[in-house]
Amino acid sequence: MYHELNDTKLGYVIFLSVVAAVGGLLFGYDTAVISGTVDQVATQFGLDTLQQGWYVGCALIGSIMGVACAGMMSDRLGRRPTMLISAVLFTVSAAGCAFSGSFTWLVIYRFIGGVGIGIVSIVAPMYISEIAVPRYRGRLVSLYQLAVTVGFLMAYAVNYLLLGVSHSASFAVPWAQLVFVTEVWRGMLGMETLPALMFFVIIFLIPESPRWLVVRGKDDKAAGILGKIYTNSAAVSQQLQDTRSTVSGEVKSEWRELLQPGIFRAVVIGVCIAILGQFMGVNAVLYYGPSIFRDAGMDDPLFCQVLVGVVNTLTTVLAMSIIDKVGRHKLIYYGVSGMIVSLLLIAVYFLWPSAFPPAFMLTFFLLYVFCCAVSISAVVWVLLSEMYPNRVRGLAMSVAGFALWIGTYLIGQLTPWMLEHLSPAGTFLLFAVMCVPYMLIMWKLVPETAGMSLEDIERYWTKASGSRR
Repeated sequence: MYHELNDTKLGYVIFLSVVAAVGGLLFGYDTAVISGTVDQVATQFGLDTLQQGWYVGCALIGSIMGVACAGMMSDRLGRRPTMLISAVLFTVSAAGCAFSGSFTWLVIYRFIGGVGIGIVSIVAPMYISEIAVPRYRGRLVSLYQLAVTVGFLMAYAVNYLLLGVSHSASFAVPWAQLVFVTEVWRGMLGMETLPALMFFVIIFLIPESPRWLVVRGKDDKAAGILGKIYTNSAAVSQQLQDTRSTVSGEVKSEWRELLQPGIFRAVVIGVCIAILGQFMGVNAVLYYGPSIFRDAGMDDPLFCQVLVGVVNTLTTVLAMSIIDKVGRHKLIYYGVSGMIVSLLLIAVYFLWPSAFPPAFMLTFFLLYVFCCAVSISAVVWVLLSEMYPNRVRGLAMSVAGFALWIGTYLIGQLTPWMLEHLSPAGTFLLFAVMCVPYMLIMWKLVPETAGMSLEDIERYWTKASGSRR
């Protein structure tokens, strides 16, 4: 294969990937920061339970809207301009939330931030996938998921630190006193302005995706960028030729392209992977962990949630280091098997809580987080970013991402109902059952993509369809 290590300027590729992955950090921060502000905002504006739910859920609705338009935007405008738009949305949202004069405006700015989340969740991993070389694509795209988990931890840390500041500090400047002391929730939401502005600035340091440029017929510009990624002209020429061979003269993404047999099959499989992953419990654990720990009899549920965040982040680092060596399939097989065992044992604890100490439940809860982070959380964005053809990648990823965010919204809304009506034991048993079809789809329908070029993956789907695999 022409993408040998000594043909690649790996440092430059890592730099491009890290810049795009900062979008994941904003994703994680924007999602997690809300947990430290709900009670304060509810008190500030006198919210009832439905309004509190809307305060949390409006960003998810925004994310669904962002995902719905992200693919079309990125295919028409380019990957880099679309990331710039998401950076602007994050900045406007953070600053707006900090100085909102009413609950209505707070919801509007949260919705704007949600649109930014939806856009960046599609475009950032797609950009990394398109500039990465096959040998390192898995771990480079996983940088995005790592950035998401770091964003979670950063939000928890900022909330904790600002709450401490609000108890002891005093500012002469009126707006600072309001944002960091009197109504500290404003500071928690507003601190996202700093990484959002940084993201906006550093995007100007990276080029457009060379594969997108080839699709748009801008081969000369693509060759110039590929010349910075590869060390010799032969590798550049080979990559250009390989990408051109899959474009087949098309320069415009159309919805009808998604209905072609091989592509449609890949899209349906991607949708199934995206939505099933949400019903295996991952976001229920991240959003409602403190409530679950409290029901389990834990003395300090917030500390337990911090442990969840730490395990999630450290395990993502591990997954990054092995995803290209071990392969996507093995990570899923081993990780999801561990998730099933952990979920069943957590259900056993809730069925007979007096038979086990709370530490039993915490141990297998953290094991579940470990298995989830090393498998489906690490693999999902890698697979979705690499399994679609060049000419429709943005559009196809939007469809799969839309399904993922619909699943996220549904699990966010349904988890409290399930915990109440199915009981915690029944809820975790349901999560365990939902792991089974995910495993079967990966086993029977998804190829092992580690080490394959994006063009080879595209040929797999069209060939598989043609042979009625």
